[in-house]
Amino acid sequence: MIKFAIYGKGGIGKSTLSSNLSAAFAANGLRVMQIGCDPKADSTSLHRPKEKMTTVLDLVRSGKPFTLEDMVKESSSGVLCVEAGGPIPGLGCAGRGIINALESLEAKGAYEKYQPDVVIYDVLGDVVCGGFTMPMRKGYADKVYIVTSGEKMSIYAAANIAMAVENFKKRDYAKLGGIILNCRGVEDEESRAAELAADFDTSVIATIPRDKIFADAEAEGGTIVELYPDSEVAKILRKAAEDIYSSFND
Repeated sequence: MIKFAIYGKGGIGKSTLSSNLSAAFAANGLRVMQIGCDPKADSTSLHRPKEKMTTVLDLVRSGKPFTLEDMVKESSSGVLCVEAGGPIPGLGCAGRGIINALESLEAKGAYEKYQPDVVIYDVLGDVVCGGFTMPMRKGYADKVYIVTSGEKMSIYAAANIAMAVENFKKRDYAKLGGIILNCRGVEDEESRAAELAADFDTSVIATIPRDKIFADAEAEGGTIVELYPDSEVAKILRKAAEDIYSSFND
């Protein structure tokens, strides 16, 4: 089983990327679990567009007994979907949802029952403290991939996340797997991403072009990999999935 986390600032395309990677892995016959670690609870919406997921934090907050099947829902393509959820707006800590989700999945034996080949944690990365670092900790993700564009605030957030990974090295937490550039069409975008990668002794493992196809797929309620499998963007996304998978065997 390979386990990795996708981090990046809000709105940078983490969930879209995570969902397309999940679809690419699933298309290759792998059992995939995607765990949304964002309070908005929309990470898996492209897999289950017609049904809103009940979050783990909502289940915990209800005070009623709940089962593994209440937390984990399977998409039509076979992706196992989980949403951590977040607090009532203005109350509580958003990171608490991540902690509850990961602890509840373990306690109820999710990994033993479903035996996923790939686990993807989709994590909001504007804040790199408390519960938001939970997927980096030992026993969860083995690698962290950071999504960024060439925009200043995106690069800034990515650097903060990379520093958090660096600071956890001595604790045997997740390692930095690389940078994924999600292009926004700004000047010198690729060189800025390459400079960021060099600063943290890593590389840009994939460059995702800016393309209307993302909006088209979202409007249709699905992933590019499934809806437009012959597109150039789908080929790039499948290659990214292959490279991530093979990196765990290096």
